[in-house]
Amino acid sequence: MARTRTEAAADGLPKGFRSAELGWPELHRIPHPPHRLPLLGDVIGASRSTPMQDSLRHARQLGPIFRRRVFGKEFVFVWGARLAADLADESRFAKHVGLGVANLRPVAGDGLFTAYNHEPNWQLAHDVLAPGFSREAMAGYHLVMLDVAGRLTEHWDRAEAAGRTVDVPGDMTKLTLETIARTGFGHDFGSFERPRLHPFVTAMVGTLTHAQRLNTVPAPLVPWLLRGASRRNAADIAYLNRTVDDLVRARRASDGGDGDLLDRMLETAHPDTGERLSAENVRRQVVTFLVAGHETTSGALSFALHHLARHPEVAARARAEVDRVWGGTEAPGYEQVARLRYVRRVLDESLRLWPTAPAFAREARRDTVLDGTHPMRRGAWALVLTGMLHRDPDVWGPDAERFDPDRFDAKAVRARAPHTFKPFGTGARACIGRQFALHEATLVLGLLLRRYELRPEPGYRLRVAERLTLMPEGLRLRLDRRAPVREPARDRATAEGPGTEGPGAEGPRTEGPGAEAGAVSEARCPVRRAAQ
Repeated sequence: MARTRTEAAADGLPKGFRSAELGWPELHRIPHPPHRLPLLGDVIGASRSTPMQDSLRHARQLGPIFRRRVFGKEFVFVWGARLAADLADESRFAKHVGLGVANLRPVAGDGLFTAYNHEPNWQLAHDVLAPGFSREAMAGYHLVMLDVAGRLTEHWDRAEAAGRTVDVPGDMTKLTLETIARTGFGHDFGSFERPRLHPFVTAMVGTLTHAQRLNTVPAPLVPWLLRGASRRNAADIAYLNRTVDDLVRARRASDGGDGDLLDRMLETAHPDTGERLSAENVRRQVVTFLVAGHETTSGALSFALHHLARHPEVAARARAEVDRVWGGTEAPGYEQVARLRYVRRVLDESLRLWPTAPAFAREARRDTVLDGTHPMRRGAWALVLTGMLHRDPDVWGPDAERFDPDRFDAKAVRARAPHTFKPFGTGARACIGRQFALHEATLVLGLLLRRYELRPEPGYRLRVAERLTLMPEGLRLRLDRRAPVREPARDRATAEGPGTEGPGAEGPRTEGPGAEAGAVSEARCPVRRAAQ
């Protein structure tokens, strides 16, 4: 049965969407786009396929806080650094499960990403799974990451030898899906042995796209306008659930894994309460990790590769660092990845310009005043536009649109105010797997830079596809194979300063789901195979 606006959750707040006029007493003071229409709202010039990029355009015109109204729903957007920093105050604000995220609850339920704050399974799952992202666990995942990267480079070697371009977003999606599936759940989707994306990816993209489309259609019209899309979405959700159920069933029938995330979900009790995750919640957590654990990382890698191909001087500098730090090492070790300081800067700068999770929502824990200016009632919420926060000229300078990895050198990071770089969200509900994603992405960029020269296709202009997350659309690159490096590593601790940006560290001013930790044979090692 549909919930009404008057129903309340366990925290006393109304369930369902809460329009901004319910929580912002002085909403009239917040600017909105011109030419607002009765009933329809701010729909002139709006695009159903790129709503986030529409919001970035309005942000440039309307300032650090603004609002938009669409089909009777009023949204408040924030991107100014001072306002965003205030919203990061955990004593006054918490995560808000906004409309787009709430649309994923039919598949992810009270999983880590989509749980409401009052739902107990969020804290239970967080406490049970957090050790799965410890430094020790990460070192175990590293070997599997190397092995999956070897599948990618074999695939790209064949393309390079045949003179073909490579499908960057498609291949990065295969890579990151295999990585999280194998490290977290001991499962191999066989993505690189398939001519097309695995059906799991197709179903996942379908659910994400449908969740976004729901934001652009008035709720009473959904049964008529999205009837066919809703049926396809139900089929996609059923496929995702069947896939995960088969995976869990196989694990229960076996003698267990190697202590990976799935083992933790099935066998680990909370250290204080003794509680365990229910079978239903295990399914929801596995779906959450498989989807969120690869979708955003594949986008981050794709944007980074786009920028490296477009900026050969940056690529040359990053490649020189890889050659210096790794030398002729056949398979770089876990600790060697953290020494790629400049490669990590390239990744951070790519996440600055195009954070693949492009926004996060925050709600007031109690009545408060945002930045001493805008009153908010308890439960009132705002959407922080990460892509505009990362372009605030007061923080990043008048050239904030320019790609420059040196914005993340140690000195520049220390000079910036906190809460200005938020690619993984903020606070207690920030991405639990951020270090997993950063280590994986830095390792893969290092391996690809060492192996290939990257060349863009002539005439390509960056187009950004939106499906709640962001991804370059139609991005293909040409490859030139490099001669292997023979010299030993010459750089034990780079001269870039302390490891503030290293993948094993917390990252530059960042508070924010992306394990088969067994040995990987030398025959599976990507660099060993390259030498052969």
